Amino acid sequence: MKLLSTLAALTLITAAGTAHAADPNAGRNLAATCANCHGTNGHAIAGSGLDALAGVEKTKTLQKLADFKSGVKPASIMHQIAKGYTDEQLDLIATYFAAQK
Repeated sequence: MKLLSTLAALTLITAAGTAHAADPNAGRNLAATCANCHGTNGHAIAGSGLDALAGVEKTKTLQKLADFKSGVKPASIMHQIAKGYTDEQLDLIATYFAAQK
């Protein structure tokens, strides 16, 4: 019985991890929080003074996010926001914005 319980628990854990990784909308859903400042789908409002994120090369976005997260790049709020995401989540966000036109 104990073996069956352990096996069931491991199966659920594996399935949960696979389901999360397979979510095709994960990047979009995470990136939605950026819309408040950077515009819908990363299209910043002209004259807002904020960077557009749509179409920016993934590595460039990831570097900026890493700099905010580490505190190297000063910011009023981005350093706090970036610290709230894992590196995997930041990668999904950067991938999503790089694909936007």
